Amino acid sequence: MKTLGIRLILGCFALTHLSSAVSAVLPPVNPWLADSIYALGHGDSAQQDAVPIAGPTGPSRVLADSEIQYQHVGPAHFGAQISGPYPDGRRVFWSNGLDRIVKMDHETFAVLDEYFFDPAVSYPAEQADDAIAYFNRNNSGFLSIIRGFREAQKLRDLSGVYTVLDRDNIYYIGAKSGVITAYGDEVAGMQSSAIEMKRTFKLPAQVTGLMVGMNMTFDGWLVVATEHGWVIAIKRDFSDYRLVKMRHSEGAENKATGDTGYGWVRNGFAIDKDGGIYIASQAHMHKVVWTGEALSTNESEGAWSEPYNNQWGHGTGATPSLMGFGEEDQFVVITDGAKLMNVTLFWRNAIPADWQTIDGAPSRRIAGMLPADMGNSALEAIQSEQSVVVGGYSAVVVNNKPRNVPWYLPERAQTLLISFLGSNPRYQPYGVQKFEWNPGNRRLEMAWVNTDVSSPSCVPIISYASNRLYLIGARNNQWTLEAMDLDSGRSDFHYVIGDQRYNVLFAGTLLDESGRIHYGTHWGRVRLSPE
Repeated sequence: MKTLGIRLILGCFALTHLSSAVSAVLPPVNPWLADSIYALGHGDSAQQDAVPIAGPTGPSRVLADSEIQYQHVGPAHFGAQISGPYPDGRRVFWSNGLDRIVKMDHETFAVLDEYFFDPAVSYPAEQADDAIAYFNRNNSGFLSIIRGFREAQKLRDLSGVYTVLDRDNIYYIGAKSGVITAYGDEVAGMQSSAIEMKRTFKLPAQVTGLMVGMNMTFDGWLVVATEHGWVIAIKRDFSDYRLVKMRHSEGAENKATGDTGYGWVRNGFAIDKDGGIYIASQAHMHKVVWTGEALSTNESEGAWSEPYNNQWGHGTGATPSLMGFGEEDQFVVITDGAKLMNVTLFWRNAIPADWQTIDGAPSRRIAGMLPADMGNSALEAIQSEQSVVVGGYSAVVVNNKPRNVPWYLPERAQTLLISFLGSNPRYQPYGVQKFEWNPGNRRLEMAWVNTDVSSPSCVPIISYASNRLYLIGARNNQWTLEAMDLDSGRSDFHYVIGDQRYNVLFAGTLLDESGRIHYGTHWGRVRLSPE
């Protein structure tokens, strides 16, 4: 980890910032990933969505146009990876969406190059402006839901949501076709170089299911998983691979619910420095082990597979996040599949000898299990499609359940209300909740809940240095940046960003190496540069 005075932490050394900052041991740095704070989805191999960089400080106000940078880059650029420094000291953002890959200058936010997957298929700015203008006129009611459905149809062809940027500025994308493609600079070491396709890898013939995650081991093997329970480790030059089928995956191809994105494995996964690969399937949390030579599901080599609550039948909507490093208690964290989801902690390694099974827990390996009820004990159901954001022993979840649902809208279509219409007070959900592991009494506890802040669809991020949680929210049908104190949950400040051009649409709230917020929108990417 690094940058701008925070190049303080390598490996598992504790933070030594101001006393107000989060006290924690950071995840070890993966030396094979890009030398930056964001080298893959959710930031690093631990998938915490937490960084050591300080973010904005406020106060609350409406941002001026000059403080908002917007680039049209086509639909569905949910995340962006940051390169390590080039020989001239500069960095770039790598990002991909429905029709193209883009490289953008880290300082100026200018587009340096675009690589279109199919030159005959592109989404021009004029098409984006038409959609943005429509939702500015109308983002409430039946007609706007129909328009949202039309806009969402193009996302059916989206592939390569999970990507990895390695230390050599090679950008790996996995496609629905079962092909992983490596892209890089046409001229090695040149920050402004054009993008070039370097090589491809086709998954072995026996591997079935769409790729749903990508990460990298601490000895430099690319790892992918499929929705049918295959795990594949691949050399970065694509010269060799290893594979294994996850436990309980028999018939996984028949266990999907029929909805897109609801396969037996639905999300990305975390990797630790010792080769533990943490993957959630439809009803089990798994630890697959990379030995350096092979992938293993054998308990004798440290692997395990344990059930979690799957009452609603779809499994967890969260990518597993790692909590605890060094001498800390160590867990993997998800929200489970209860109708009223629980924040659930599993012991990552050996279960303490004196540990007793928690009441109601389906496994002795579960260390904590508390309902994410947003402070409402009468709440009967809530599910989030966002990962649990982890910083130190803190675990933060947001409410993505629309506050009102028209009678005619089926359950599977309710996502439209928090995506294309998410800023509208009629639909926008409210609620952010923090849980915290208490190592003294070895118990997961509810720390705070804030029901005044709305996070319609984004993945928040924790800044260790600022001791804040940042997220893209909404107020009065305008999109905002919300900054919350991590200790108390109070709202520290908010920036008003603007209209439907700035809809976060399930993208991550990210910090760049200079502490500026950036995120993806329906049609482009945004960076906030407050003066």
